[in-house]
Order: sequence, then structure tokens, then C-alpha cells
Amino acid sequence: MVRVLALTRWPRSAASSRQRFLAFASFLARHDIELTVRPFFDEAYISRVNSGLKANSMELMAHYGRRLSELSKRGRYDLLWIEKEALPQIPYHLEALFLGNSKILLDLDDAWHLRTQASPLRHLLARKIERLSRRADGLTVANAALKAWAVQAGVPESKVTLVPTGLDVNLHESAPEPDGPFTLGWIGGPFTTEYLESIERPLRRLSSEGVHLLVVGENRELDRLGGIRLEQHPWSEATESKLLSRCHVGISPLLHDGWSQFKSGYKLIQYMAAGRPAVASPIGANCDVMAAEETGLFATSEAEWYSQINRLRQDSDLRRRLGRQARLRCEQMFSIEALGGHLTRLMHQLAREPVSPRRLDPLEE
Repeated sequence: MVRVLALTRWPRSAASSRQRFLAFASFLARHDIELTVRPFFDEAYISRVNSGLKANSMELMAHYGRRLSELSKRGRYDLLWIEKEALPQIPYHLEALFLGNSKILLDLDDAWHLRTQASPLRHLLARKIERLSRRADGLTVANAALKAWAVQAGVPESKVTLVPTGLDVNLHESAPEPDGPFTLGWIGGPFTTEYLESIERPLRRLSSEGVHLLVVGENRELDRLGGIRLEQHPWSEATESKLLSRCHVGISPLLHDGWSQFKSGYKLIQYMAAGRPAVASPIGANCDVMAAEETGLFATSEAEWYSQINRLRQDSDLRRRLGRQARLRCEQMFSIEALGGHLTRLMHQLAREPVSPRRLDPLEE
């Protein structure tokens, strides 16, 4: 039995921790891997941030205290499975000190290296994610752009494993299309309104023609989208699938910026699991997740966003064909069963390897 301590950043309500760690717990258990999960932040912290409130400094210190306590017990485990970083906003050398000689499997699902560059503490955090990636015994990344970045940052390609973000397809029913007005679906949090704003004009035009937009997720900024028939629901694991089944087509607009290049296309995977086609920006992992004209359509301009959505609105046979193929592609490529094998093999391999004394980062010697 391989004992793994998963040091996630978030609790279950956050998609990155839930889908890249917690969703695999049962699968790993069936393959002789005992998973213990310890999130850094809790649900109260997420609720506070989503409400626009500042973090409570005393509670924040308590989070660090718990994480340091967990790291003090790292010798009980064969492997530490870390989401992005073990100690947020702490310089690399201090984090490396607390990690000690433990075996590390580091997971990156977006451009966390860009976030540290934008931090007020960026001078203290300089190249922290790059250094952690090189220090790790194994690195899993969610998309090809992150793999290329890691290799460029000095991580041996043999240590990098591409593992897209997956889901339990069985939790998502592929229901028949709903009656009622043609409805677009979008899943987003409180800091992603800019993506919808990038296609505001075509959405407004479609709305004037009777199209509805169903938003899954709390987003206090959506009031900025005037003139759009919008229905918003808080996200919950229990209702996500049913809400997506009320949509005819999912949408995933992105921006031409550095962050979007490293996004992992998880929205598209959720639409695919629901058996729904999508219209998406051909940026980053969207191009790898969705097969153009097979599981959905790409759009690059406002005119294309309108025409591609309208094409699906007018052609129910096309929607159903793309939706069926989307569900099949999701089962084959993005299900827990399809992706879990990569993780189990990697964890067993790392657990078998002998522990060697840690040297300085070779690029700093």
C-alpha cells in the first residue's frame, strides 16, 4: 500500500482541488494507494473571498499553522502530492526546508508562475514555482502549454506527465434537450466575468432574439452585462449536472492573454460530460479538448460567435450529433478511469524509487 498525503490548496467546493485530487480518491484506493487529503484553505475562506471580503489575518495564520503541523508528519507517508505549492506566499527556500527530503509529486493546472509574478511579494517569490517544479520528483500538468513551460524552466521532460483535468462521467447525465427557449450554458466564478464581457455584443443580440443564458456559479459582477436574458444559479456539486442538462449549448470564451494560454478547458469537459456541444475560443487547451466540427465549434470574432451559436440554434440535428460525440470523447479521454491509470503508475513508481539527499537547485549552484 502506497501512503499519499495530498496537500491541496482548496477544499472540495473548488474545482481544481476537487477534480485533480479528490475525484481520484476511490480509483486510487482500488489500486493500493491510500490517500489522505488536507486542504490549506477551508470553505469559510472561500465563501468570504467570493463575497468580496478580505481574509481574516488570524484565520490565515491558523491555516499556516495547520499546514506546518501536517508537514511535520510527512515521514508517515511515501509521497506528498502537492497542489501548486505547499505554503502559499512563502519563499521557495523556506518551503523547501519544510518539505525536507520527502518525495514530491507536484501538480499544476494553470499558470501559477504568472500569479506569483503579479504578487505584491513577487521579489520574495521570484521563480518559486519553477524551483518547486525542478525540486519535485514528478510533475503532473493539465495541458501541453504547461508541459512546454516546465521543460523550458529546466524540468527534465521525463519527469513531466500530462494529465488533463478529468471528472466522474457517471455523475453527469446525458439528458435529452430541454423544452423551452434556446439556452446557452456557462460555468464561471466571481473573477471570470471578463470572458463573458468579451462576447457581450453577440450575447446581447442573441438575447434580443429570445436566447437565454444560464450561468452556473456565483458571480457578483454579472450585473455589468446589461441587455442579456440571464439566469444565475449558485454552483453546487449536487445541482451542476441538472443545470447543465437545461442548456442546449455550452460556451467557453477566452481572452488572448498569457493566463488564458495556460487554461485547461475544463468547462468544455463539463459540457461534454453533459452531452452538449460547445462554442469556444480556439485558445490554449480548448484546441486539445474540443474537436472542431466533431464535438463543438470554434469562434474567433464577435461575428463568428453570433453565427456559430446561431448555427447550432437553427440545426437541432447538428446539436445532437455533436453532443453524442462530445459525451463519447469525454468518456474516452477525460473520465477518471481514463486518467487514473497515469496517476497510479506514477505514484507507485515514485514510491519505489530510493530517497536521495536533496541538493541545491542545479540552476542555482
